[in-house]
Amino acid sequence: MSDSTPHSSEVPATGPAVGQDEWVARHADRRIMRGGRLGEVEDRLRRVPWWVWLTVFVALFSLLPVVESSGYVRRVAFDTVLYMMLALGLNVVVGWGGLLDLGFVAFYGIGAYTYAMLDSDKFGVHLPTLVAVPLVVAIGAIVGFLLGLPSRRLTGDYLAIVTLFFLQLFQTLMTNGDNAFGHNLTGGPNGILRIDPFHLFGRELAVQHEGLFAVAYLYVALAFFVVVYVALRFVNLSRTGRAWRALREDPLAAEAMGMPVHLLKLMSFSFGAAVAAFTGTLFGALNGSVFPLTFYFVLLITVYTMVILGGSGSQPGVVAGALIVAPLLELLREPEKSLAIFYVALAGGLMLAFRFSRTLAIVAGSTLAFGFAAHALAEAINPAWVAGEHGNGFSGLVSHWVIVPSELATWIPPVSYIGLIGVALLLTMVHGTLRLVLLVPTLYLAAFVWQNVMLAKPEPARFIVLGVILIALMILRPNGLLGERRVEIV
Repeated sequence: MSDSTPHSSEVPATGPAVGQDEWVARHADRRIMRGGRLGEVEDRLRRVPWWVWLTVFVALFSLLPVVESSGYVRRVAFDTVLYMMLALGLNVVVGWGGLLDLGFVAFYGIGAYTYAMLDSDKFGVHLPTLVAVPLVVAIGAIVGFLLGLPSRRLTGDYLAIVTLFFLQLFQTLMTNGDNAFGHNLTGGPNGILRIDPFHLFGRELAVQHEGLFAVAYLYVALAFFVVVYVALRFVNLSRTGRAWRALREDPLAAEAMGMPVHLLKLMSFSFGAAVAAFTGTLFGALNGSVFPLTFYFVLLITVYTMVILGGSGSQPGVVAGALIVAPLLELLREPEKSLAIFYVALAGGLMLAFRFSRTLAIVAGSTLAFGFAAHALAEAINPAWVAGEHGNGFSGLVSHWVIVPSELATWIPPVSYIGLIGVALLLTMVHGTLRLVLLVPTLYLAAFVWQNVMLAKPEPARFIVLGVILIALMILRPNGLLGERRVEIV
């Protein structure tokens, strides 16, 4: 009778550390890595130090003004850097602290408005930039600490409601602050105008140079980003950062281990608010004005999307989320680019779902055949159904596959849109061959809705596409692109 018990020499000499679960201790042994040369490349990339990646990224981003002279593109790049900083700040509260903060954008507005009051003609105060910016950051951190005081005992939905009320309170005060106690403090709906630009090293950074966006602000924004990223990196590696992650995973267990849970929450609010206020100074200095409508709920949803898409809790992840979302929202404003992005996202989603398999070829081929058959049938029944505007290039090619009527009946947009949602929900309830069969008309219906309904209204379509991408990613990769993997009960 053989003994199946391993000998003592086969048992690892070291076990899990004190307070560490056995499953977590052996997680690295069970991690699935790629094989072959691709696996070797991935393993080498993982070993590259974080500061090397940061240096390469900033260097490449700095070359953008050299290769692109468009003022619009440079402004989008500047806004993207602001989004990256906001995502890093929100990641402190949500990704590390595990606190559902829906008032984060208010701190961004507090930073912009405070800088406007300290450096503008509003009150005749014109502080030096190197004095005003640290002062704004300190004020933002203090306000974040004060918000955390009544919220430190709240979690989940209760915390979300309180912080959302804080955002609404900020918007109300800024909008109606033109008659606060008989004084015009915030300019009301008209905001604060003629804000001073930054003065650094004895020079004033002009907002425009020869009619174009001044690249100096882009480089200053990148410098701010590096400062925030490196500072938060060291905070994350400190005892405070580890305590935040413990608070995120299980507040009750963290408190039982003797961690000051309430103080950690207050620090999380303060750090996140300080980063947001820091970003607000850049926004106010470049734009030369601030308005209350800028800091509404849509901006909060956009920043949250960046954090979730990139991976909550991961600094590179939230930066990647901002790099994807910010330019994507701008590209979706133009119908031609928006159309190309839709089909690229559609093809990418199919490849991600089926990879390079026979199923992918079957679904793609069936969808193309279904489209041409539907287009031919519609043209045979009534040529007006396919007599819509045929553009040039990719748009013209697609219009020979998707049915584009010369004039849409009033009932078609709502019926097709609601029908697409219904069929998509039905796909989640069926499996096997039936799902593949239903997937083909669903893909074609999505193309029809995009071509005939969404392109006519690019502004709401931008956020709808963003939502669809986010939903698809959360289904395929719940932890985001670069998010931390966690143990969950399924």
